Amino acid sequence: MVVSDRKKQYFEKLVKLLATYEKVLIIGADNVGSNQMQQVRTQLRGKGIVLMGKNTMVRKAIKSNLEANPNAAKLLPYIKGNMGFIFVEKNADIAEIRAVIAKNKVAAHARVGAVAPVQVTVPAGSTGLEPTKTSFFQALNIPTKITKGSVEITTDVIILRVGDKVGSSEATLLQMLNIKPFMYGLEILVVYEGGSLYSAGVLDLTDADYKNFFETAVSRLTGLSLGAGYGSMLSAPHTLRNGFQNLLAISVATDYTIKQAEDLKDRIANPDKYKSSAAAPAAKAAAPAAAGKPAAAAAPAKEEEPEEDMGFGLFD
Repeated sequence: MVVSDRKKQYFEKLVKLLATYEKVLIIGADNVGSNQMQQVRTQLRGKGIVLMGKNTMVRKAIKSNLEANPNAAKLLPYIKGNMGFIFVEKNADIAEIRAVIAKNKVAAHARVGAVAPVQVTVPAGSTGLEPTKTSFFQALNIPTKITKGSVEITTDVIILRVGDKVGSSEATLLQMLNIKPFMYGLEILVVYEGGSLYSAGVLDLTDADYKNFFETAVSRLTGLSLGAGYGSMLSAPHTLRNGFQNLLAISVATDYTIKQAEDLKDRIANPDKYKSSAAAPAAKAAAPAAAGKPAAAAAPAKEEEPEEDMGFGLFD
């Protein structure tokens, strides 16, 4: 009866939270210890409620309440592995929740069988290990030498890449070198907001990203509207401008004149009339620049050389 009562209370609590909170974070909790989880709970007070539970109980609670909350069915594909929920308070920002989660990540040793979330590199330098430990380095093809009675790694070596499984040799070596390559903590998998789901990657978008997305969408819709010949609010300014340019072209090419084309036709017919007006702004702009420069010194007059007598006259 006690177990049944606990399950009933859990079901009621989960159903109530899903119905009450508009923003819910589905979190992954792989390799997260109880002390670490308690720290997160404490720091999220007033910002969000952390709720963990067995996946079978979570699925059952959601399915039993689908009639009242059908959108919750979207959560079912994510009820797997070590997961839980953070129900975000109305006065809290998801960015605050992320900051708390990021602050509570802890370094950990690489355990055998774990999948490397990051690349792991063993740096060059003295290890402080005795020469008898050389076999571990040889098994991983790590170049070493013995210096002052200890093993020294001669070059940096990558021993794990993202997605690699940690083997016993890698785990043992990293523990001997006291290298904790992995950071473990809660991870936001997906955001459930107002009955919709979106990836946690959306939280990294900035105002500039949204602006670029909007401008790109407007540009593509405008191009589509113009290409299809389908009028819209986006294509209207371009259609009007193109139509006006066509009218100007017809007016210039024919004797038919519209008011807006009179000046253009006059400029084409009488180019000399507008030369002085076009040169005036250029001269005006050049005047200040010339005024700021000292007058160039007059070049000294070249003395004329006396003509030599060639020994004959003009009429000789």
